[in-house]
Amino acid sequence: MNKLFSKISQSFMVILLMTLAFSCKKDGNPNKLPDADISSSQVAPTDGYIRILAIGNSFSEDAIESHLYELAKESGKTVIVGNLYIGGASLELHKRNIENSGAAYEYRKIGADGLRKVFPKISIETALLDEHWDYISFQQVSQNSGQIQTIKDALPTVFNMVKEKALNPNVQYVYHQTWAYQQNSTHEGFANYDKNQMKMYQAIADVSKQVKDIVPINIIIPAGTAIQNARTSLVGDNFTRDGYHLTIPFGRYIAACTWFETLFKKSAVGMAYKPAGLSTFESSIAQNAAHFAVLKPFEVTQMTDFQGGAGGPLTSAVLIDFGNNAASDRWNQLSSFLAGTSASLKDSLGSYTGIKATITERFNGVNADGPTTTTTPLNMPANVSKYAYFGNTKGDFGGMRVVQSKVELTGLDKTLKYNLSFFGARGGVSDNRETKYICKGANEVSVALNTSSNSSKIAIAKGVQPDANGKITITITAGENNNNGTGFFYVSALRLMSGN
Repeated sequence: MNKLFSKISQSFMVILLMTLAFSCKKDGNPNKLPDADISSSQVAPTDGYIRILAIGNSFSEDAIESHLYELAKESGKTVIVGNLYIGGASLELHKRNIENSGAAYEYRKIGADGLRKVFPKISIETALLDEHWDYISFQQVSQNSGQIQTIKDALPTVFNMVKEKALNPNVQYVYHQTWAYQQNSTHEGFANYDKNQMKMYQAIADVSKQVKDIVPINIIIPAGTAIQNARTSLVGDNFTRDGYHLTIPFGRYIAACTWFETLFKKSAVGMAYKPAGLSTFESSIAQNAAHFAVLKPFEVTQMTDFQGGAGGPLTSAVLIDFGNNAASDRWNQLSSFLAGTSASLKDSLGSYTGIKATITERFNGVNADGPTTTTTPLNMPANVSKYAYFGNTKGDFGGMRVVQSKVELTGLDKTLKYNLSFFGARGGVSDNRETKYICKGANEVSVALNTSSNSSKIAIAKGVQPDANGKITITITAGENNNNGTGFFYVSALRLMSGN
């Protein structure tokens, strides 16, 4: 660690040794590392590096430990990033650690060379003396981030100590606005907001407006607004990996872009750097969500231009599972057979494509009598091939007759053509249960497949071009050769690929 724990004056060493002798709990440097030369550190460095320190938790880990260094580097800036990390740490906990000189933090530091190092059992004061920090950020623990009183109770103490110890007299103080939980989050703190995402977001936004009245904060990082913006895109409410921590790399890239644009006053839109595995469509959502948040930090911007469309040829197949069983890796699942069920589609490499699938006319139900072993180019796992959505054109079944079902694919590139491969099966039967798949966009291609006891055949609709709105409508019904008395038809899986 540069400068940290070098020489120190004799008087300060005496005080430190006395502190060690009286109470290990007040030891800010339990690793017995050499201490910072405070006198020389008072002089601002001339290396041009920008130094950013977060007093945070796992939400600051999500926001600044990935991608911020690379974004800054692309813009010609070198940053040193520090994160004082305790998982789930609240401002109240930071306050207690300050009052007790607690060496309780994992100090995670990305140096000027971009390398990350981790130092355990470090106090806030020790980290403050490590660098001539240009920015120091505070944040509340996520479940309390929309509760203003919790911030009033603890932030002034934390702020005053940090201000007293910070080496840079021109340091700017930052408040990190965190994000609302995913709507289906099981985090117990979600109950503070009646398990309502928008209620939580609005509370967080309102608090971040007021924080400057509590302590003299210079900058608000609207990461929470950026995530909420992105939720209005085609991707929807899919930016957390557990209901509250950001997805890797997509969600984290959004937060990093927000920090970058706020601190460096340079638009994130059009930045060339994007994490490995992130599609152009995804990086555009991230960059624009951050940009809109910086423009309007306390209100959601509807990302109406990011609903798919002109994404270019697919670089990997898009796989769709028609079944309400457990989801399979690499497969997008339409998890209900009812109208209105939709999914924002990823390709088989895990990147969002900008394409959405929606059931617009329902199926009758789900059948679980398909094969568990298949030999088709779709390489289906058993829990895809075994289940199928079905309809019935000739007679009632379960009190209803479903003559046809429809699925719409939207967000397609209207200048391209696509190949759609279908698989459907009903095991243990010998009649003809031919199913017809009619794919209509700017042109119409129909294919048929006998789904009776099928385990090896697929039907491929080739060269289907979307309509002027980037949409292909798939109508699924019984084929002309279907001789089943109820007219059962089936679909288990669909593969979408770029075609000629």
